[in-house]
Amino acid sequence: MNGIAGLFVPGPTNIPEAVRRALDVPMQDHRAPDLPEFTLPLFADVRKVFKSQSAQVFLFPSSGTGGWEAAITNTLVPGDKVLAARFGQFSHLWIELCRRHGLEVEIIDVDWGAGVPLEIYADRLKADTTHEIKAVLACHNETTTGVTSDIAGVRRALDDAGHPALLFVDGVSSIASIDFRMDEWGVDIAVSGSQKGFMLPAGLAILCVSQKALEARHRAALARCYFDFNDMIATNKDGYFPYTPAMSMLHGLRASVDRLLEEGMDNVFARHHYLAEGVRRAVDAWGLDLCAKEPKWHSDTVSAIYLPDGFDSGALLKRAYSRYGVSLGAGLSKVAGKVFRIGHLGDLNEIMVMMALAGSEMAMRDIGVQVEPGSGVAAAQEYYRQAENGYRDAKPGLIAAE
Repeated sequence: MNGIAGLFVPGPTNIPEAVRRALDVPMQDHRAPDLPEFTLPLFADVRKVFKSQSAQVFLFPSSGTGGWEAAITNTLVPGDKVLAARFGQFSHLWIELCRRHGLEVEIIDVDWGAGVPLEIYADRLKADTTHEIKAVLACHNETTTGVTSDIAGVRRALDDAGHPALLFVDGVSSIASIDFRMDEWGVDIAVSGSQKGFMLPAGLAILCVSQKALEARHRAALARCYFDFNDMIATNKDGYFPYTPAMSMLHGLRASVDRLLEEGMDNVFARHHYLAEGVRRAVDAWGLDLCAKEPKWHSDTVSAIYLPDGFDSGALLKRAYSRYGVSLGAGLSKVAGKVFRIGHLGDLNEIMVMMALAGSEMAMRDIGVQVEPGSGVAAAQEYYRQAENGYRDAKPGLIAAE
């Protein structure tokens, strides 16, 4: 195939050239005397991406799932109760991981297309007067359904109840893309991954851990070795790791964090919102529905889009890829075959979004979906054109009402 293939899954995302070049480094001595000159500033700057001043960053060679495992095994005891909402495949998988580690999970099932049910969380926490719940799990951005939840609202529910439970957040597809405030929201452990907003290949679990969560490790009794915070703390303080680190990935992370901080995290969040809104305008022009049930749930990193009844999203994905070289996200679990997903996060601009929309539109028409040719593309074009300098000029009137 000639030209550049279009990658619009919600992770892995496109890797900027500066980051790709940073990955291509000779192997080095990971115990060299000057390594801390590289690693210690990196730890400090990754913490800025999470908007934290006091939390500790851990970088594990792993996927985000390893980050989930590190979060619970370093803070909880077998039989501990955790509160979790299930509203998509990834919130479900986190629950299953907790169950496999012998935790008691109180599950609140929510219709797919909505997010963390704040009122139910609040009621349950107020009712737990003996504080049996030791941790509250919240998936900030459910990639399956394109739903973003209110983490500040979860913190309010905990505070209003005077509840001491730890707050754990899955930010794999939100951190470095969607507004996230570790300290302000009182998050105890936030888990992310390298392959989404950090614009790297898969391979790093990136955690930010509060002092309260670090203290909890002293009572933790779940089995752990590779993911032990204690081993990381003992060596990270001097700029080293307890085992051979993924140095190429760390160099890539350095370049990625430099790029994010240079743009400014608030600008990163605004850009993602602006680009996502163009996708939402296109979906509306197509006459299709998002999986997210209300605007308050809309994700700025991925849109899950329902096809009309009788059409298979798998056929759409196959057509888009084989004919137009565009990779779109598949529907998972309950929404398999029903939705397709457009990932709009990471290294992205308007023209790249237009590629995703044009490829989606052509592939839909090819499989028989009756969308007006050019309708979605035109809607996004006109939205983007109104902002002369992109998201920096986007006025409140340009952004759909929340």
